[in-house]
Amino acid sequence: MHLLSSYDRWLSERIEQRLGCHVITLNAEMTMQAEQTPALARTIHQAELVIPDGSGIVLYGRLHGKRIQRVPGIELAQTLLERSTQFKEPWSIFFFGGAPGVAETAAQNWRQKIPGISIVGVQNGYLKPEDEMEFLHRLKTLQPRLIYVGLGVPRQELWIAQHRHLCPNSVWVGVGGSFDVWAGTKNRAPQWLCDNHLEWSYRLYQEPWRWKRMMALPKFVLRSVMYRLTKRNPVSG
Repeated sequence: MHLLSSYDRWLSERIEQRLGCHVITLNAEMTMQAEQTPALARTIHQAELVIPDGSGIVLYGRLHGKRIQRVPGIELAQTLLERSTQFKEPWSIFFFGGAPGVAETAAQNWRQKIPGISIVGVQNGYLKPEDEMEFLHRLKTLQPRLIYVGLGVPRQELWIAQHRHLCPNSVWVGVGGSFDVWAGTKNRAPQWLCDNHLEWSYRLYQEPWRWKRMMALPKFVLRSVMYRLTKRNPVSG
């Protein structure tokens, strides 16, 4: 069975049973940031589900004898949207994040693609401080079954950890730049790059300003290799 199907089924059951959880899609960049941000490290450890979304995580697993299969977060998020109307009561869904207009367009595109999908609210990520309380009250009133937060790493993970008590029975997922892809303002990497763990290179091509952040991948790989070597060949002092 494909790992995506396992996650999909597990989360679908949580949503149907109204059992809230926080889903984190882990990659090398987030792992390295967690070393410098204790709050992020705590959030990752406290999340009910952490998904291996990144070639660095897959390599780390292989170096330690574990067969880890990468599951892109955007594909899991899409699968849940596609399943949301297959139950007696369609799941209510909320999109939060992205530049003004992006999440709205993404929601419109999904409504056209899946008739009957219940996207009950949208809010861009450029929320003014004076509007925050009204937005939080709206979210608490709606109690969506599935909440996607696209604020980027680590902001979205920390935001979810801080606010998930407002909707304790919801499934919260950090979706990064997925709204941009669904809105058509950005494209995912070609499938052959995704299949060969090179999606990061296409992202760098689209957003060259991210090169400093993407240095986390080779640093993480080097750290993983060194850790493996020291574990295999311990050196006494």
